[in-house]
Amino acid sequence: MFGANSSSLTPKFFILNGIPGLETAHIWISLPFCFMYIIALGGNCGLIYLIGHEEALHRPMYYFLALLSFTDVTLCTTTVPSMLCIFWFNLKEIDFNGCLAQMFFVHMLTGMESGVLMLMALDRYVAICHPLRYASILTSAVIAKAGLATLLRGVMLIFPFTFLTKRLPYCRGNFIPHTYCDHMSVAKVSCGKVKVNAIYGLMVALLIGVFDMSCISMSYTMILRAVVSLSSTDARHKAFSTCTSHICAIVITYIPAFFTFFTHRFGGHSIPHHIHIIVANLYLLLPPTMNPIVYGIKTKQIREGVIKFLLGEKFVFTQDT
Repeated sequence: MFGANSSSLTPKFFILNGIPGLETAHIWISLPFCFMYIIALGGNCGLIYLIGHEEALHRPMYYFLALLSFTDVTLCTTTVPSMLCIFWFNLKEIDFNGCLAQMFFVHMLTGMESGVLMLMALDRYVAICHPLRYASILTSAVIAKAGLATLLRGVMLIFPFTFLTKRLPYCRGNFIPHTYCDHMSVAKVSCGKVKVNAIYGLMVALLIGVFDMSCISMSYTMILRAVVSLSSTDARHKAFSTCTSHICAIVITYIPAFFTFFTHRFGGHSIPHHIHIIVANLYLLLPPTMNPIVYGIKTKQIREGVIKFLLGEKFVFTQDT
């Protein structure tokens, strides 16, 4: 089980136990997760293809949406296939370095998802509060730099997780009561001191979450002020309706994230462990599943693009949503 250097107490592999206490129901639990993954894969890949294929959708809002879809489909693909292998084939072993890689990508991509939602809020702020300067402010170069900065932020903040986790001794065994390699779930298997891991994990969560939520809140505060100041009721409705899809995406993403974060740290003994694991999986799978559905229903341009693409007609952009 352990490497050649026994003093390091580094296991060759970990064993992911799935959802503790619900082992007999793994097959049934896997069905909705598999269904959601298929929807997430098809919906997000479809959105990316549609935005790339239809020139009328080559606009900042849809570029950010394509980036969100790419992040979402990559995030759920990082965890769901291995989770289904646990449920269906009882393949629970994961290489030590593979576990660290999965842990890195899970946390990096969740941080990037939050960052993209923040960028989309800023996009809505510029579109509503500075409509005449929208095209000149959000150029392709600015969008590319913003996306790259979001990626680099996640990489730089999450990369230390791998070193902090790899340095720990694992003398308590190699069983992880989870469906994927989460930072603190792996660290808690260690017999060493994990205080540094816990503090750094909390700092990263606050740096990413608080910063992004502050930017989103400020953006929507200014959007609300601008919308309320409009004289026409129709104009107010039209302006705010362009934000409804994004608000739904924020709610879908942050509610399970906050539940997982706070219960993991403050409600660990009052909530059954299998509830933690299920919500943690929904946290990674629910946004990728729901975002394409929400944007497909709420955004007129996406609906028209899908229908006209299926019918083989030329797509003409309309401003209403």
